[in-house]
Amino acid sequence: MQLYAPIHDRFERFCRARAYGEFQYRDLMQDTVLMVLEKIHLLKSDDAFLFFLFGTAQNILRNQRRKRRPQYVEVYPDAPANQHQQPQVEQQLEIRELYAQLAKLDAMTRECLILFEISGFSIKEIMALQNMGESAVKQRLSRGRKQLMDLMYEPEQKTA
Repeated sequence: MQLYAPIHDRFERFCRARAYGEFQYRDLMQDTVLMVLEKIHLLKSDDAFLFFLFGTAQNILRNQRRKRRPQYVEVYPDAPANQHQQPQVEQQLEIRELYAQLAKLDAMTRECLILFEISGFSIKEIMALQNMGESAVKQRLSRGRKQLMDLMYEPEQKTA
């Protein structure tokens, strides 16, 4: 748990974004932590813990995707009632729209964008997680941002 505590917030943001429409993010977090704790003996170094955690979460999602079709879930179903901690209604709608459009991207591009933009990973960390070179990660980020912008603003252009 000493390894997990410092990265909890990043892991939660990753799970919220990655599980959108497929899985309750808290269930994903719990399943991942449980599985990682059961297999912690396989960890070769403390530095690899973050990658081990994210890789396990991705594997759980892949297995769930094989088992059932996606169903859409609330972005913040159990958010606190305190207004200062809960995003405003407009922000919630924007976040839902963002996650819905992210879900339309191919898996590797979506994962790369989530890791970099939402979870705050560096390009070098993404290179290690996705087993790609630096230029491939940068290219995937660039193309993914463009695709996401096209998806996000396409309906407005048609109506204008």
